[in-house]
Amino acid sequence: MPEVVVAIPTFRRPRSLTRLLDALAKIETDAHLVVVVADNDAERHEGHDLCLVRRARGYRWSLDPVIAPERGIAQVRNVLAERALTYGDAEFVAMLDDDEWPSPQWLSQFLRVQALTGADALQGSILFEFESAPRTWAAGFDGVTSIRRPTGPVRMLEGAGNILLTRACLEGLERPWFDPAFALTGGEDRDFFERLALAGKRFAWADEAAAHTIVPASRTSLKWTLERAYSIGNTDMRIFLKHRPKPAARAREFGKIALALLLSPILLVILAAVPNRAVDALRRLFRNAGKITALFGRHYNEYAVTHGE
Repeated sequence: MPEVVVAIPTFRRPRSLTRLLDALAKIETDAHLVVVVADNDAERHEGHDLCLVRRARGYRWSLDPVIAPERGIAQVRNVLAERALTYGDAEFVAMLDDDEWPSPQWLSQFLRVQALTGADALQGSILFEFESAPRTWAAGFDGVTSIRRPTGPVRMLEGAGNILLTRACLEGLERPWFDPAFALTGGEDRDFFERLALAGKRFAWADEAAAHTIVPASRTSLKWTLERAYSIGNTDMRIFLKHRPKPAARAREFGKIALALLLSPILLVILAAVPNRAVDALRRLFRNAGKITALFGRHYNEYAVTHGE
């Protein structure tokens, strides 16, 4: 069985990191694992210290904690990628966020689907659990709804949480792997996947390679949902512009934005008596507002705030 590096970025979530390490210690696999944890808090380094204690007590897998001193989600992912490549026998690099934890069959299912599809980068489903139940209007919204797809090839992945990469994905891509310009905004993962796609890499979904995550109560409010929509629109547009789209692609995108801005206020009035539909129209309005502000060089630093512990 192969050697797999499990790469985990963490920032001030010792309880969540403990849950993740406990779950990794219980997964059912014949593969050899090395768990690399990069703590992005050079001041308090709670995650780093936690790993040192777990390693001293005899953790099931090789546990390699490091400090990522420069703040930012892109920066900590780059530290993880750099460290993963120091393990010369590692064929794959898996990434889990510190607020996720894998199911027992997580890795075996990833490896099964990778062998079946030959994909270079795969994502597993992310199943959401809630501290407090979300409102009915939140169904289907980003950050509030479980992320699942049928197993098999896909055109694009959803994010860097719960993914499996071949070693070649990192070795064949120009550094930095994750663009530091997205340090606190997010979007570094989507930009990374776009670059992999341009390099000819193939993607697949592994529905059975499931990870779980708890959604804090702070992320089920209407305020957070609209801020999230704005943030996604903002980063999507920045990524779109970074890759220098052709004039026809620009015209189509700008036309979509103009149409959404024209229709969303009208839909808000028409659907006022149907709260679920009205909130969806409002969400679309905020998402396109985020795109417009990106055109003027404005960035929204979503990762300046940490949710969960």
